[in-house]
Amino acid sequence: MSKNLVIVESPAKAKTIEKYLGKDFQVLASYGHVRDLVPKEGAVDPSHDFAMKYEVIERNMKHVQAITKALKQADNLYLATDPDREGEAISWHLYELLNEKKLLKNKGVHRIVFHEITKKAVTEAIAHPEQLAINLINAQQARRALDYLVGFNLSPLLWKKIRRGLSAGRVQSPALRMIVERELAIEAFKSQEYWTIDALLAEQGQHFKAKLTHYNGEKLAQFTLVTEVAAHEARDALLAAANGFLTVAKLEKKLQKRHPAPPFITSTLQQEAARKLGFTTKRTMMVAQQLYEGIDIGGETEGLITYMRTDSVNLSVDAVEEMRTLIAEIYGAHNVPKEPRAFKTKSKNAQEAHEAIRPTSIKRLPANIKRYLSDEQFKLYELIWKRTIACQMLHATLERITVDLICGSEQHVFRATGSTIIDPGFMTVYLEGKDDSHEGDDKESFLPLMQEGTRVALTDIIAVQHFTEPPPRYGEASLVKSLEEHGIGRPSTYATIISTLQNREYVTLDNKRFYPTDVGRIVNKFLTEHFTKYVDYDFTANLEDDLDAVSRGEREWIPLMHEFWNPFTTLIHEKEESVQRKDVTQEAIDEKCPECGSPLSIRLGRNGRFIGCTRYPDCSYTRNLHEDSTASEDVDVVEGRQCPECASPLVIKAGRYGKFIGCSGYPKCKYIEPLEKPQDTGVTCPSCQSGSLLKRKSRNGKVFYSCSTYPKCSYAVWNAPIKEACPHCHWPILTLKTTKRNGTEKACPQKECSYATPYEGDPDDVQGPTALSV
Repeated sequence: MSKNLVIVESPAKAKTIEKYLGKDFQVLASYGHVRDLVPKEGAVDPSHDFAMKYEVIERNMKHVQAITKALKQADNLYLATDPDREGEAISWHLYELLNEKKLLKNKGVHRIVFHEITKKAVTEAIAHPEQLAINLINAQQARRALDYLVGFNLSPLLWKKIRRGLSAGRVQSPALRMIVERELAIEAFKSQEYWTIDALLAEQGQHFKAKLTHYNGEKLAQFTLVTEVAAHEARDALLAAANGFLTVAKLEKKLQKRHPAPPFITSTLQQEAARKLGFTTKRTMMVAQQLYEGIDIGGETEGLITYMRTDSVNLSVDAVEEMRTLIAEIYGAHNVPKEPRAFKTKSKNAQEAHEAIRPTSIKRLPANIKRYLSDEQFKLYELIWKRTIACQMLHATLERITVDLICGSEQHVFRATGSTIIDPGFMTVYLEGKDDSHEGDDKESFLPLMQEGTRVALTDIIAVQHFTEPPPRYGEASLVKSLEEHGIGRPSTYATIISTLQNREYVTLDNKRFYPTDVGRIVNKFLTEHFTKYVDYDFTANLEDDLDAVSRGEREWIPLMHEFWNPFTTLIHEKEESVQRKDVTQEAIDEKCPECGSPLSIRLGRNGRFIGCTRYPDCSYTRNLHEDSTASEDVDVVEGRQCPECASPLVIKAGRYGKFIGCSGYPKCKYIEPLEKPQDTGVTCPSCQSGSLLKRKSRNGKVFYSCSTYPKCSYAVWNAPIKEACPHCHWPILTLKTTKRNGTEKACPQKECSYATPYEGDPDDVQGPTALSV
């Protein structure tokens, strides 16, 4: 019998910690939250100071029962959930649940906190237990109540005014606004032509380029040369004036210091992992969780990094000293600054006790533990290790060189710039990535040795055409950065915000860029027009600051809730009466119906937006949104392919369910095929055992999985199949499904079997738990 029971959140963490504490301690996992609000109206009662009704989460019932059973035999309970707001709430819910069962009488109850899973950190936490932090608990309760009240009151309004099944979130809605506004800016952008003129030069066998800055004594602006004629007239004049060479008129050299980036916090880790590794925010956090909870490295399980949900850039004194020693050993003492480098945390709510994300031991070199890690674990650990060691290294010293060269006379000036690395310092190890950078942006350009008066051989002068470009669409890294800059969300929520927008099908991710869907646009239009205050960036950020103030004990949570709720519920009732569905789903355009002469409008249908007559159903005229009413259909021919039925060319067409490949001989030949080829999952069809399950898309774009031998075998499922037999009914496969209540589970697809178990991986393209009729 164990005298002490320790509760953590995950089984991986439990396994690691139990090895540190010995036989007198039993460590069990809660598997995340154990209670949540009852999923129905009235779970939060504003008329009684926002009293909240909780229930045990069904999928975690068995874990609560295991904790209850173990506690009966223990003398002390140690609540060791994560050191943040959510972790504190999980401990509080466990305490409340066990107290209701009258199991805590004559038991020692302790809250212990550690920021890295090492033997030293865990044993020190056990030796210095704390009390539950009521301010953090109140802040989490307020956050949960706000999210519930927004969701349960705003979502039904979306159902009535736009489409059934839609939902809105307190934090996700401003994030959606960001993506839609960027798309609107791109669509409204008018590209402008401009020209630049470059001189191609050669000196001492080295080729380099210089840009024209002054022409005929005037400084060139971006739009000085806007036509090809003007650019080539200037080029010809410059070539004639140069007579085969340019002369160095002015040369400036300036030493610059470049300092390393601070150690990782949650947001910067997500951004760099997206830029350098191509990880989604969700995958970054999943892999970081694995590194934090513990990896078996040659017989001992050890947490490899500190807690990965933090907005503090602080580093412990011991960790910094260990880094400085290792830098001297590997990179030389000259790369160790005289004083340890300190970084200032930007977040007002960052707690000094929290650290940045760093290796638990910097001496654990990535190459030395690579064989114990998966490919993703190694890549992320190496990224964290390099960023951490670099932040305590000497600055880099660069020499910036600027050369002005005259062309024939001082009326025409070209400028070349370049850098030389004098001392690489931290750049030996790590250089921070950039958002939306073009290839070569991070590379230093080098210039040959020159002096004032040097005549440099001119190879050619070229006129280069450019067009101004719209702002780039958000990628995961740039969206997280923008959310952080606006103060929307917190470190633990960025990944959830992004995945929620995708799961609701408000945005899609294509080529690592976010595009708003038609439904996302309509929802955003409704919210920005009618709930402007609640999708305002400053309002959302200020509310986050208020919640942080509650967590610091500077504000009471119930008055804060009343401040939010009273005007919000008044606005809900007002809009329910004043807004009609057509006001939201239809947008007037300046065009008449070619069939009846009535006004046309942009409308929202089952398959997205389209243009239709306002006299519908009396007039049924419709056309695609981006189709010109006077233009004939553009034909995109599929190169090198012919129709297998009539040998006519195949073309890409657009239908009501999206693009597809069809015969150009239509309507005489009606051959069609999907534009995207089905992907083979490699999972054998459980029905016929001869085909394999292919990942396909339905007519409305929804992913499903069906047998490759169709129509011979018509077996199909919505959810992603995995090569694992059901332990209950022995059906050959399980599928992954995700619900708001239970998270992601491995479940049996057979209706008569109820087997399901939590899944801790990161499934892609997981669909809802709806059975597919075939």
